[in-house]
Amino acid sequence: MKRITCFLTSILMFLLIPAVAFAKEAQEELPVEIKAKSAVLMDCNSGKVLLKYNEHEKLPPASVTKVMPLLLIVEAIDEGKISLSDTVTTSADAAAKGGSQIWLKEGEKMSVADLLKAVAVASANDACAALGEFLAGSEKEFVRQMNERAKQLGMNDTVFYNCSGLDDEDTNITSAYDIALMSCELMKHDLIQDFSTIWMDSLRGGATELVNTNKLVRFYPGTTGLKTGTTSKAGCCLSATALRDGLHLCAVVMGSDNSSDRFESAKSMLNYGFSSFVSVSPSVDRSLITPVKVIMGEKSKIDPEIPEIKPLTVKKGDEKNLKQTVTLDLSATAPVEKGQTVGKIVFSVGDEVLCEYSLASPENVAAITLPFAFKKLLEKLT
Repeated sequence: MKRITCFLTSILMFLLIPAVAFAKEAQEELPVEIKAKSAVLMDCNSGKVLLKYNEHEKLPPASVTKVMPLLLIVEAIDEGKISLSDTVTTSADAAAKGGSQIWLKEGEKMSVADLLKAVAVASANDACAALGEFLAGSEKEFVRQMNERAKQLGMNDTVFYNCSGLDDEDTNITSAYDIALMSCELMKHDLIQDFSTIWMDSLRGGATELVNTNKLVRFYPGTTGLKTGTTSKAGCCLSATALRDGLHLCAVVMGSDNSSDRFESAKSMLNYGFSSFVSVSPSVDRSLITPVKVIMGEKSKIDPEIPEIKPLTVKKGDEKNLKQTVTLDLSATAPVEKGQTVGKIVFSVGDEVLCEYSLASPENVAAITLPFAFKKLLEKLT
């Protein structure tokens, strides 16, 4: 029996060695030390991944889940569906939420602004549920909207079962990559920073004190947010965003053994990003964008519409090697529709294409008809 046990143990150890070796090798290839199960560093402006480690591993996110509720609430405010001054009445279900909370009582009234502050600063589960019910009618419908928004953002590793991130019977699952996607989407709304950058504040006229669970808000220059999370299943997780010199980064850490490891890992990734990359705002050489001839159209040519060019993130030193290539159609046959692509602008560094923009027709151009041709002929004769 002992021989069989030893034999099985040997086989198990043999099978584990490649996985352990692979994980160690993957960590050694990283420019910084990451003490977590997975991590990613993303440029918020472009969505470009600057550093990754098991970034698509599906793991429980704990309260980092609340990035999605925050996104839905802020989007609703910006769209005028709700306002910061609206009053929310706490339901029995919301008041019963455990974990981090502000101890809402059933029937207690609080403004959207105060509840949003409680979620962003103190990670209050009861406040999150109350906001979700206020926006969607029920937590179940709110969670459905969370999953729908996740699909829209391309969060293919994610399934939400609740809005809090608590270890319920069905635990939320996501990945470091997906968290970075929704975090960067949230940071597009300036309003969130009014709450996510608060270090200390209070509610109920000072009776309830709030201290931000994200220690980087106080100790890391440029921090814009965002969200911590800790449960027995998830370990210590963090989505940390910071902005310096136009470069907005998001560092996500999942499954750290302790709080110190998650903050140090996130800081290391952010430091790497700010020391290694730079944000540049390229200008388009308009002399390269000439009119496009329209064949058999009521207009003979169109001037391609140039889209808004967003800032690019490149490695420091590569900004002087940034190249733009413009290609245009020699002609377009009528009818031409407004928005129809007639060319493109490509920005690149070396062989790496950084981004591509379409050049489009600014208007509709109808095809020539016999009455139109006859009218033009008469105009020339008179």
